[in-house]
Amino acid sequence: MSMFDLSGTTSVVIGGNGVLGGAMAEALAAGGSQVAIVGRNMEKANEVKKRIEEKGGSAACFAADATKAEDLQAVLSQVLAWSGRVDTLLNCSGTNSATPFFDISMEEWDRIMDVNLKSVVLASQIFGKFMIEQGQGGSIINISSVSSDPPLSKVFTYSASKAGVNSITKFLAREFAPNRIRVNAIIPGFFPAEQNRKILSEERVQSIMGHTPMGRFGDPEELQGTVVYLASSKASSFVTGALIRVDGGFGAMTI
Repeated sequence: MSMFDLSGTTSVVIGGNGVLGGAMAEALAAGGSQVAIVGRNMEKANEVKKRIEEKGGSAACFAADATKAEDLQAVLSQVLAWSGRVDTLLNCSGTNSATPFFDISMEEWDRIMDVNLKSVVLASQIFGKFMIEQGQGGSIINISSVSSDPPLSKVFTYSASKAGVNSITKFLAREFAPNRIRVNAIIPGFFPAEQNRKILSEERVQSIMGHTPMGRFGDPEELQGTVVYLASSKASSFVTGALIRVDGGFGAMTI
């Protein structure tokens, strides 16, 4: 189990106030990492912090809009004042919409692209640059989606944004490898959370279940092992540019 020991590290979780982000933040803390929970909703962020501390972990909350470079730059400074280092960056901000294609406004397009894709670019620039300068390697973990390839119906902009996350993940894996910074993505299947409940009609749920061999939704805790694995410099030392599915077999199905 020492391969998964994250003691002495600091993990920055962008979107750590969300359901999935919160569960993964808890896992990183359980592994021994100090966790910086970054988000806009400080009430929810503090709930995650409380859960971490109740289990003996260390966490702090930092308010930021992940689509604004100045906010993320300020968080980097605050995290360094708190812990002095950054070892893992987990990008899991996300939003969605089921607007029909011809009704998608450019305002909606920009909003979804900003939250799902621009935030990944900005955080990887700001925290990735520091990690390179820090000179101790590290791990960047992005959250993609089963809608990234092939795209799902009814979530046009979301699917396009997550396809972009896959591309950025592979690109940065190549760019950052000489600096011993690994860049990977987790592709979750269907984990009911705030951002997708509004599009999960009874008919769509039946379709999802019919396409998921395990026949159920995922639990947020089922992402925890994968994120700790990818954060560990020992357990996943030769893993970069990977898109790892945690989807109950969804990606293995055709008809």
